[in-house]
Formats: sequence, structure tokens, C-alpha cells
Amino acid sequence: MLNAERDGDFATALRAAIVSRGLPLDRIRERLLRRGHSLTAATLSYWQSGRSRPERRESLAALVHLEDILEVPSGSLTGLLGPPRLRGRWTVRHGDRLEMQAFWPEPDPVVAALDHVDTRWDERLTRISQHDQIFVGPHRGEIAFRSQQVLRAEMDGPDRWVVILHLDEHDRLLPVVRPRRGCRLGRVIEDPRSGLLVAELLFDRTLYRGETIITEHELINRRPYPEATNYERKFRLPVRQFVLEIHFDPAALPVECVRRRRLDDTEDVAPARIDAAGRVHDVVLNFGPGCAGFQWKWA
Repeated sequence: MLNAERDGDFATALRAAIVSRGLPLDRIRERLLRRGHSLTAATLSYWQSGRSRPERRESLAALVHLEDILEVPSGSLTGLLGPPRLRGRWTVRHGDRLEMQAFWPEPDPVVAALDHVDTRWDERLTRISQHDQIFVGPHRGEIAFRSQQVLRAEMDGPDRWVVILHLDEHDRLLPVVRPRRGCRLGRVIEDPRSGLLVAELLFDRTLYRGETIITEHELINRRPYPEATNYERKFRLPVRQFVLEIHFDPAALPVECVRRRRLDDTEDVAPARIDAAGRVHDVVLNFGPGCAGFQWKWA
């Protein structure tokens, strides 16, 4: 609740500063560009409406100049930002659509998107294991996300898996969904204004009760790649084994990295060591409902 209140205060303060200064968003954008910071008018609009907030390193750097352009005290806007939100992927089941409102800043687009896909089998698939890999390039951008899952059907009939992705930066292009193994692409619902993508991964066959299946898919980001500062997977249903790997380019390694796990209201944070190849990983067993991920800082 505290973070939401702080984000709301930021949007309100920014909106008031823009009105007081009397500059159109396009003029503000031009002045930021002259100072070496490229932000779209849409991004500024999202910030002042509360739909998104500055989180990437370049956005936070631009915010310092924005305070000067708007003639407000230094730090008066940046001080209203809470800690960065962790990005992540969710899978949900049909009966939980309305309950998902608690997980999303804008629940209506999620509910609307789920009306176009079939999520009825989600709760009938036991998560045996899940292995996520995130690839970060030499310029600190998240290039791609890859996931392998081992699932077991608890009744006859499951034939798909639904993936949901939400981006905080709504002016960014949505990634491309690419099936790699054991599945093919079904319906894809894209809502760029909300930073939302929902995709069906159709199994190669309908599963019988007790059958297992291995699927792989990836999400490939489009240029310019977003600066990566964290990754989180949210589990609404338990998973027996979850493996998470972050692959950093050895030429550009973070100066600090921590792994984070949340169960109920308890959070466990611990330092994480990046190996010589630029990789860091975490393994959790019999985990969830909860969240697990990494967060890191650049020099």
C-alpha cells in the first residue's frame, strides 16, 4: 500500500508541476531532448496519469532534468518514487480473473484480454518444474526470456497454457512470442496502451489424466532493448521445482545482485554471486504461491 500511495503522490505532483509551468508535453519533450534525454510525450502522459512511472536508469536520469525544466526543487519528484517494481510473468486460471485485480495496476485490460483466451485448464495442470532464463546484452538491455515447463495433467482434456506479460513502460514495443518445443502459438491478445500481452501456447496433443508434457517458449524483445534491472516470476499455484537463471554479458556485469523470495507477507533477500561466465541462478523447491526473482544494480 505504501508504494501505491507514493506512486500516486508522484503522479499528482508531476501533473501539478506541468500545469503550473504551463508547458505542453511536446515542448517538455523537446527540452529534454536538447539535454540528451529522449522521452516520448506518451511516456510523460503516462507518468502524470499514474499509468506508469520512471524506473529505468535513463528515465530516472531524465527525471532530474525534468525537475529543472519544471522549475521545482531538486529531488521533489524523485523523492516521491517508491522502490522499483519487479517485472514478471503470470499464468492464471479462469476462475481467478476478477481476483487478479489485486495483482495489476490496471485490472480491466487483463480481464478483457482473458475473455478472448481459454484458461480453464490452468488449475488442472500440476507444475512439476519450471526453468526460466533471461538474457541481458552488453548494453544492459533485456534481449530475451526463455522458459521450459514440465506439466502434468490432473484430468483428461488440457491442451494449452496461457502466458501473460505486463510491461511497465507502455511506450515500448511488446515482445514477440516464439514457441520452441512441445507447443505452437494460439491466440495472441496485444494491448500496447496497457503494456499487456496474452498468448495461448497450444500443446501438440490433448493430454490424458496423468500424462506429462515438456514445453518451451521464448519472448524476444524488440530494439531498443529495455534496460534490465530485475526479474520476478509470480506463482499463483505451487511449483515443485523452479530454476531461474540470469545471463549477463561478461563485458557488462552488475555491481550488485540479490535474490528475492516472497511467501505471504514474508520476504527473504540474500546476496547473489555472479559467476565468471556472467550467470547467476536460484533454485527453489515446493514453492508457492509466491514470488521469486533477482534484482541488480549497474555502476
